[in-house]
Amino acid sequence: MTTENSPGPLNRLIRFCLENKLVVILFTAVLILSGIMVAPFDWEFENFPRNPVPVDAIPDIGENQQIVFTEWMGRSPQDIEDQITYPLTTALLGLPQVKTIRSYSMFGFSSIYIIFKEEAEFYWTRSRILEKLNSLSPGTLPQGVSPQLGPDATALGQIFWYTLEGRDAEGNPAGGWDLDELRSTQDWYVRYALQGVDGVAEAASIGGYVKEYQVDVDPDALRTYDIPLHEVFSAVLGSNIDVGARTIEINRVEYVIRGLGFIENLDDLRKTVITQRNNIPVTLDQVAHIKYGPALRRGALDKAGAEAVGGVVVTRFGENPLAVIKRVKEKIEEISPGLPRKTLEDGTVSQIEIVPFYDRTGLIHETLGTLEDAVRQQILVTIIVVVVMVLHLRSASLISGVLPLAVLFSFIGMRLFGVDANVVALSGIAIAIGTIVDMGVVLIENLLKHLDEADPEESRLEVVYQACSEVAGAVVTAVLTTVISFLPVFTMEAAEGKLFRPLAYTKTFALIGSIVVALTIIPPLAHWFIAGTDQAKGPRWFLWGGMAAAGLLGAVFISWFPWWLGAFMIAAALFHLQAERLPAAVRRAVPTAFNFLVAIFVAFWLAADWKPLGPEHYLHNFLFVLFTIGILLGCFYLFIRFYAAMLAVVLQWKTAFLAFSCLIVLFAFTVWQGWGTVFGWMPEFVRNSKPYVAAAHAVPGLGKEFMPALDEGSFLLMPTTMPHASIGEVMDVLSKQDMAINAIPEVELAVGKLGRVESPLDPAPISMIETIISYKSEFITDDAGRILTFAYDRAKNEFIRDETGGLVQDEDGRPFRQWRDEIESPDDIWDEIVKAAAIPGTTSAPKLQPI
Repeated sequence: MTTENSPGPLNRLIRFCLENKLVVILFTAVLILSGIMVAPFDWEFENFPRNPVPVDAIPDIGENQQIVFTEWMGRSPQDIEDQITYPLTTALLGLPQVKTIRSYSMFGFSSIYIIFKEEAEFYWTRSRILEKLNSLSPGTLPQGVSPQLGPDATALGQIFWYTLEGRDAEGNPAGGWDLDELRSTQDWYVRYALQGVDGVAEAASIGGYVKEYQVDVDPDALRTYDIPLHEVFSAVLGSNIDVGARTIEINRVEYVIRGLGFIENLDDLRKTVITQRNNIPVTLDQVAHIKYGPALRRGALDKAGAEAVGGVVVTRFGENPLAVIKRVKEKIEEISPGLPRKTLEDGTVSQIEIVPFYDRTGLIHETLGTLEDAVRQQILVTIIVVVVMVLHLRSASLISGVLPLAVLFSFIGMRLFGVDANVVALSGIAIAIGTIVDMGVVLIENLLKHLDEADPEESRLEVVYQACSEVAGAVVTAVLTTVISFLPVFTMEAAEGKLFRPLAYTKTFALIGSIVVALTIIPPLAHWFIAGTDQAKGPRWFLWGGMAAAGLLGAVFISWFPWWLGAFMIAAALFHLQAERLPAAVRRAVPTAFNFLVAIFVAFWLAADWKPLGPEHYLHNFLFVLFTIGILLGCFYLFIRFYAAMLAVVLQWKTAFLAFSCLIVLFAFTVWQGWGTVFGWMPEFVRNSKPYVAAAHAVPGLGKEFMPALDEGSFLLMPTTMPHASIGEVMDVLSKQDMAINAIPEVELAVGKLGRVESPLDPAPISMIETIISYKSEFITDDAGRILTFAYDRAKNEFIRDETGGLVQDEDGRPFRQWRDEIESPDDIWDEIVKAAAIPGTTSAPKLQPI
């Protein structure tokens, strides 16, 4: 045991914190404020700066790639391959840090994907590509063809999809807008506004028709006037231009001379002069039919069976998706009043509105809400375990206080090391919570033991110091062992590293934070609240009086503060203030009963928050939590009680115990790898026997999945049609599928896309269908995914509704289930979608999610 005569750095740190509590208080305040400043949650505080950690739902495991996109309208895929894709690919092969290059040549465009090594910096790779494109030798590409670099985004960049719809003043669909009008609004107003939002790399359009002037040349008229087609092309090209000349001076005033030639209507085109015959001009309307018409399109959008116009917002690389979506929504609110409106024949005023149909905000909030729920529930479990096992409520409070401080410490580490918050990274914090609690349990348990054995006259500070310094080295060694065991995870590369390294970082940050909190903050707090600074009445009245006041204020004025917790705080304070006047038997019995009562109330709180058996079973949830925790704690207590006897038996029968342990290891390995893999070496007659076959079917081995399962609240249906199907045929299939899917009661909305968005990020062909299907949650929830409750009339066995037929929210009510009785999981909804989307001529599709 380390003594004061040979103090190490840990002992000196503990003594410094015990003797300089003001420094510890300031350090704790800085830790809390800094952690709140960088926490990934969508918190808003007045006059408090916030710089949250970037947060997304899942880690971006895509490769380090850039896209070179080239359009050559009307050209076949073979022409694109020969004259654009191949020359560009060979020229780009010489770029530094390039790992491989992939390309697609499709009708009208070429997409080249340049995959760089992981260590190559994202924007450095873009600059190298631009240098190469600008230095291409003349003649490398056809005349008029200009390659462009794709947006600075990643595979997870598409964070916000929306449609443009005409709606009335109440927000109900009103219609009245043609597809070309909606597309013009999207292309010339909405797209530019959203693309200017900070953090947005691109706002791309999809659906509708691009309005254009169309000149249908009459071959017979060309032969009559003896005009070649290229002259018509040149005339049209030259007519749509403004030209500048010189300046002239009149009366000492200078005037700029310019010619206005931009086409504004069809008559301007009709009057365009192509040539002259016998000094008579031949205009365009004499050899062609001129009209408005839709441009060639390679993509369309359908919403619930009706063709629609919309767009997709792509976030820039390295940006915070949650913050970008928030800024996009603010911009939408800003530009919405200025969108076009018209009065329909029935007098309804229809204004174009931006209606989102895929918003990743909900998924991100649910991801963050999962962490909040996990931390809160684990704090409650910790309180129950420590209160029951230690029978010391103040110790349980101190140990539980380590959890949020360690979590805030991990947020600071994530900000400093550039680790984004996502479901995998945040799960590292949740995994580490069990180890975080161990630090406080070891320190407090040893402290209580030393306090029981210490002389009443001995300095409480010295007792705390001796207790904490005695186990400090062991605590640090235990945590460092766990941290070091994660070193192989830090060395992972490519997709595996991007997926699992954030977990290793956050778990390490949380564990280091638990060490820091345990060795610097817990000892001074334990000296104050457990050991007691001295026996004077002044500090004791100050401590317990403050506790009673805090309980009263929390129960009366803070809405989220449980009233029973305030009552407990007041009762505990009154008991300790009057403890000297009570009999010794009462002083011993009341704390024990009080601790068990607190454990029961915390268990009730945990059951109401966790809802393990469903949100509608209040009593069953409480009994389940009480029974489960009671059984586990009872087993632990029995193990502790009879550990000495069991150890003696094990030492006496060492061979049998070790053989049993080896059997457990062998069985676990068999469950992991499978019976056939472990025992496949046996003779054939054994492998063909019924017991062997039955065991092989019972223990097939554990499955493998690279990405974690994630309930996004939506599906992505991606069937394909025949490769040669026209856009009209695919549009008909898509419309029928969307109508059938939208008719499923559990489906909230189905929006399908065929072909590609007007973006280099989307090279999809016409035959590819992508339908985003948003389904209702099992119970009505808030934005963070927490289940809401509504007023319920138990006498009539029905929910109470307001004048409009809506549910009335009530904290003491019941949750409202939105699924049919036969639908028990999202998999059942997917089965219904597959049945509804089965149309002859389309392929089946795997279960996917938009993200």
